[in-house]
Amino acid sequence: MDRDHIEPAGETVPQHSSDARKALVVVAHHRSDSLTAHTARRTAAQLETAGYRIDLLDLHAEGFDPRMNVADQPDWGNREKAYSDETHAHMQRILDADVVVAVFPVYWQSVPAILKGWIDRVWNYGFAYGRSKPRLAGKRMLWLGLAGATADDPIAEAMQSVLEANLSEGIAYYCGFSHSSVGLLLDAEERPQRVDAEGNLLVGEAVAGAEREAQYADFDRRAGEFVEGFLTEELVAA
Repeated sequence: MDRDHIEPAGETVPQHSSDARKALVVVAHHRSDSLTAHTARRTAAQLETAGYRIDLLDLHAEGFDPRMNVADQPDWGNREKAYSDETHAHMQRILDADVVVAVFPVYWQSVPAILKGWIDRVWNYGFAYGRSKPRLAGKRMLWLGLAGATADDPIAEAMQSVLEANLSEGIAYYCGFSHSSVGLLLDAEERPQRVDAEGNLLVGEAVAGAEREAQYADFDRRAGEFVEGFLTEELVAA
């Protein structure tokens, strides 16, 4: 599902002091008119309204190369290795943030290659893990994954479990984050789709007009609720 007309969240953006908490919002989609990009912008606006300074990192727009290279290959004998300038710049953006929010389409019950490559190159040995005192300790993470599966698809529950295991347990907590949440946003396609017991892909009719706008509005509402829940947990933790 794409947004042909992208509207801002609509709230008045407050002025922030220099000591305001900072959020790094990472968007992993190749099109700026995608529902993923739209959700990332609304999420950034919601966080800004809540008092955060925003660093919006669009991996595709900034030309990030997800491929591992020699300069950024981990050296297991040297956790002080100096990685590439590009990687160090991204490391600093993570260090500067109090919370990190990744917004992405779910591919094969995982993240897209560009987001996985960003984690591979930037969340590197000696920086994100490999120290007795994690450098990212105390930070909080929200993963917002947009999936084409429908809410009543049996695969949805398994998808949630896989994402939580991979993203929260396998990455965020392993790297010292104090909290990690996975918000799975289902029904992200214009045409509802699911796989039946025989492996056949069943694709429904595309919605249009008022029904389509209502579907968009419901999607925005659910995304906003995930962010609001994350912010509430942040206040309780503080």
